[in-house]
Amino acid sequence: MSLMSSPVRVLERGPRAPVAPKVPEITVLFWVIKVLTTGMGEAASDYLAKVNLVLAAAVGLLGFTVAMWLQLRTRRYVASVYWFAVAMVAVFGTMAADGVHVVVGVPYVATTAFYALALAAIFAVWRRCEGTLSIHSIVTRRRELFYWATVLATFALGTAAGDLTAFTLHLGFLASAVLFAVVITVPALARWSRLMGGVTAFWFAYVVTRPLGASIADWLGKPRSLSGLGYGDGVVTLAAAAVFVGLVAYVARTGHGIQRPA
Repeated sequence: MSLMSSPVRVLERGPRAPVAPKVPEITVLFWVIKVLTTGMGEAASDYLAKVNLVLAAAVGLLGFTVAMWLQLRTRRYVASVYWFAVAMVAVFGTMAADGVHVVVGVPYVATTAFYALALAAIFAVWRRCEGTLSIHSIVTRRRELFYWATVLATFALGTAAGDLTAFTLHLGFLASAVLFAVVITVPALARWSRLMGGVTAFWFAYVVTRPLGASIADWLGKPRSLSGLGYGDGVVTLAAAAVFVGLVAYVARTGHGIQRPA
């Protein structure tokens, strides 16, 4: 064993062993795929819940578990594995947020507030432990676990917030989609004018993509009696999945979005 390779192998055995960045670079295509996963997750979760609640919970939990297992096993960003994990978090996060309201009967105002506080707590602990919330720093196992806990919380929060505007505030799905489309321009403009830091702008936009994509999917899939167009959750799921698979195949083939190791 050479003197140069020995310390590297020792580091790889540690709990905070450095890895290549495990998340993609933030590009326009990143946001397009992210919004697709939110809409697909919303429609898929609602469709499965209509078929059978137990089946929906089993599929959501199993998919989430498998996706996290695959993602945590990789030593670098792999497009197909990463985006599969995001898609499964979308389904599982939707079920977690909807289940609290539908099964337990907690109002959307309370669930939105609860998930907002949960997200704030994760951010606070992550910042205290690691000193940064930047996605460019996801190069250790602990930071990756913080990252996915945050992603899950943003999906649950976004689901509750979207339902809050659509049902509690009686805006409907289309008006909610327009509202969140306007809101998501705030971090973009603030970042462009240097009024907001990159990390804050990223997580602001990341949270809003969830209710934006879900509101669009609900508008397309839900019946007209609920302010939708009535195409059906199953059709919306399949259509979104087809575009999602095509885009992920493209980024996987071209290497689009791979961050360069520090």
